[in-house]
Amino acid sequence: MAFNFNYKEPKVIAEIGCNHMGEFEIAKELIDLAKQSGAKYIKFQKRNNKELLTEEQYNTPHPIPENSYGKTYGDHREFLEFDVEQHRVLKEYCDSIDMVYSTSVWDVTSAKEMISFNPEFLKVPSACNNNFDMLKVLRDDFVGQVQLSIGMTSKEEVEEIVRFFEETNQAESRLLIYSCTSGYPVPFGDVSLLEINWLYENYQSRVNEIGFSGHHLGTAVDIAAYTLGSRWIERHFTKNVKWKGTDHGASLMPEGLKRLVDDLNAVYQSLQYKSKEILPIEQVQRDKLKNRK
Repeated sequence: MAFNFNYKEPKVIAEIGCNHMGEFEIAKELIDLAKQSGAKYIKFQKRNNKELLTEEQYNTPHPIPENSYGKTYGDHREFLEFDVEQHRVLKEYCDSIDMVYSTSVWDVTSAKEMISFNPEFLKVPSACNNNFDMLKVLRDDFVGQVQLSIGMTSKEEVEEIVRFFEETNQAESRLLIYSCTSGYPVPFGDVSLLEINWLYENYQSRVNEIGFSGHHLGTAVDIAAYTLGSRWIERHFTKNVKWKGTDHGASLMPEGLKRLVDDLNAVYQSLQYKSKEILPIEQVQRDKLKNRK
């Protein structure tokens, strides 16, 4: 089946997430570093932990103690959480330096809070894409693009999500789906890039855009994802992969993000047919080197 990729300038999201380690000034520094690296989009995370977690989950110790910022998993999550006003300031800072702010939302309360900022888009993480109460808020009360990852999600569940947005004729105009494998980091054999083809086969005409959210190492895979048709590339971003936390190890540092942006832009410029059989740059070499009878 032929796909209409309609190649456009790649859009790279530097997902800071919780890699700021609960430090507001580090969050702002990471925004600056992402901008310097050439990314135009920034993404954080917003959780209402008491709503998201059961009491047992909240009070259970972190499964990886050396990465924990609190005695319990709930304490850990609260330590890393920025409040609504802090997110507002981060968005205003992004606006002031021509960066696009966004955040993943993990629950109904967080979705409602972040909608109040009128961001260009909001993200639904793989872990929460079956929270239809939250999806309803994003579908019915938000006007921006809804970006949604489908890691650890069955094909039947993906279809259910798309149909949910189609109920109000909003999938084609507002829903972006990310091909994704959930893991930190994901070995190359599990990245499964050809799932992008499956998305095109089934949803090219039904959703707004298709992207790729990677949790692998390096940047080669992202280039392939773009050539397969992913218009958006999302990668976790940090200043130091050795910092404390579970996401840093699957994140790009500034030099890696810059390499990714530069390489994607080079590929974008290259993905075209020759404008004529013999290009002007070739004519010089043809006149000098081409054998003639």
